Formats: sequence, C-alpha cells, structure tokens
Amino acid sequence: MISNQILQDTLDGLKAITRTDLCVLDTEGKLLASTLKDIEDCEDAVLAFVDSPADSQVVRGYQFFKVFDDNQLEHILLAKGETDDTYMVGKIAAFQIQNLLVAYKERFDKDNFIKNLLLDNLLLVDIYNRAKKLHIDTDVRRIVFIIETKNEKDTNALETVRNIFSAKTKDFITAVDEKNIILVKEVKQTESYEDMNKIAKVIVDMLNTEAMSAVHVSYGTIVNEIKEVSRSYKEAKMALDVGKIFYSNTNVIAYSNLGIGRLIYQLPLPLCKMFIREIFDNKSPDEFDEETLTTINKFFENSLNVSETSRQLYIHRNTLVYRLDKLQKSTGLDLRVFEDAITFKIALMVVKYMKYMESLDY
Repeated sequence: MISNQILQDTLDGLKAITRTDLCVLDTEGKLLASTLKDIEDCEDAVLAFVDSPADSQVVRGYQFFKVFDDNQLEHILLAKGETDDTYMVGKIAAFQIQNLLVAYKERFDKDNFIKNLLLDNLLLVDIYNRAKKLHIDTDVRRIVFIIETKNEKDTNALETVRNIFSAKTKDFITAVDEKNIILVKEVKQTESYEDMNKIAKVIVDMLNTEAMSAVHVSYGTIVNEIKEVSRSYKEAKMALDVGKIFYSNTNVIAYSNLGIGRLIYQLPLPLCKMFIREIFDNKSPDEFDEETLTTINKFFENSLNVSETSRQLYIHRNTLVYRLDKLQKSTGLDLRVFEDAITFKIALMVVKYMKYMESLDY
C-alpha cells in the first residue's frame, strides 16, 4: 500500500511540471492527497463515479479518472479543468500512480519473500518458483548482515541503511523483529571477507554519524545459492549473540572469527555448570577481587609473559609471581603452565556464557 506522503509527493511533482491541480481520493470519497488548498465536498460525485462503468468523466469542472491495481479499483484521481490538455495530464497522472501501485506491491512481495526465506518458512520448490516470479537471481553469491540498533523501531537507522544501499537494486533490506535490520547483500566474485568487514565498518560509522545510533553489526558466511541464505542469517544471528557475550567491546563481529566462543555458545548449561564445579570446586572464577582479575586478564593479553605483564601493571616481577602463586593455591591452576592457562581462560568464558543465558530468563 502506497503511503499518503508518497501520493502527495507525486502530485506535487506533477503539478510543478504541468501546472495542473490534482487530488487523489479513495473509493469512499476520502481525500488522500491534493495540490488544492480547498476542495469542495465531492464524496457523492466520487461514489457515483465509482459505481459507473466509465473509466473517466467530467464532473463539476473536474476530470475524474479511475486508478486500478490488478483490475481492482484502488483510487479516484481528480484533475482540475475540462480541457483536452487537462484530460491528458489526468491520464498521465493516473498512469503514474498505477505504476507506483505495481512497484510498491512488488517491493512488498519481495520483502515478504526475503523474510520467509530468512526464517526457513518456504519449501525448496517454493523458493525457486517465487524467486523466478519476482525476478530474483537464485545462483549468485550473497551474505547476510544483521544490524542491531540500541532502540526499538529505529526508523532513522533503517532509512540510513536503505540510503547506503539504495542504488544496489539486487540487495535487500528488511527486518524480522523490532531491533534488528537485516541486509541481504549480493557479493561479487572479486569480493572477499575482508571487503565484507569494510562494509560492516562503513555501516557502523554511517549510523553513528548520520542516524546518531550506536549499533552492532554481525555477518555470516558467503553462500552461493538462494536456498543457503537462511544459513548465513542464522550464522550472523549466532555471531551477534556470541559477540555480546565474549566480544562486548567490538562493534563488528564475523561468524568466521568467533573462535572458541562459538563452541562454548553451543554447550548445554548443565554441562557448563559441571565443568565449573570440577575445575573450581563450586567457586566461580569471577568471584576473585578486582586486582586478581586485572592481573589474570593482563597476563593473558601478554601471552603469559611475566616480564611484560609486570611492566604494564607497574608492579615488580616478584609481586606478579606472588599473585600467581596465590591464585595457584586457591584454584590448583598455575597460569604460567600453558595447559592450566587454557583451562582457566575457557572457564572464564564459560562463566560469561552462563551469566548471559541466565539473564535471558529474567
């Protein structure tokens, strides 16, 4: 359905060219858009015209025209004047509005198709049949980006994304919930994941500056067939969730870069709890004081290098060794030993995952 604003913009543009006043009404005589400041009550005339077999006629100094969509009467167009030139302008205006109806209906159909494709609501045969009817290529490379906005129904962010990719007629922008904007992008043969990362960063920068909206962007893997688009969407969705848990300081996250976080995300909670109990004997690693946690994180950041860690923490090497010894006594894990360090790092990530999943239950 075309919005009244689009109808109004169309009439304003036509009047600027033809200098003919126009207005559009629905089939019940309700005014939808007009270039006239005042228009006399013509509801009865419109209703009579709707019931008549004529496609156009002159009534009270106006040319009346019917606008159809798939043989269904949708609108009544009025052009002010009774001359042949007014009739020609009215016919052009009616034709233009009729084309708009078709274009927006096709856009709506494509949007519906893409949503159902992403959500796996289509049979394989339906995917290819509907794609053919909607003139959508089925065997091109595509990737799915998910743009999560801070606020629900962020129309500014949605419009900004549409403006960025509006020239790319083979890209699709839609939404399946209140906070996420989805971009299904066609990928050229010469484009790589490095290019996809650059696109994601452009989206983040543009939305931060133009829409004043803080966003997170995730993307799946590149797929070669339209039936695989839903897989790329699921991957992007997982990347968004995993990014929130383990990479909260990162605005752009790729499914291919999730690392061990992807494995932990797919673990059942009972198994996670069992692991923490076995390693720490019911003591959670995030219960350590701030000083200990800072020491642990900095030690990991510096690849278990004692000298570099003590330098960045502005403490003596012996002080760091003392802290690590203290940690070993309380947990049984020596972070200077690679295997123990790996166990501890995984445990920290598992606790983060458990807390995130438990927060979803509230």
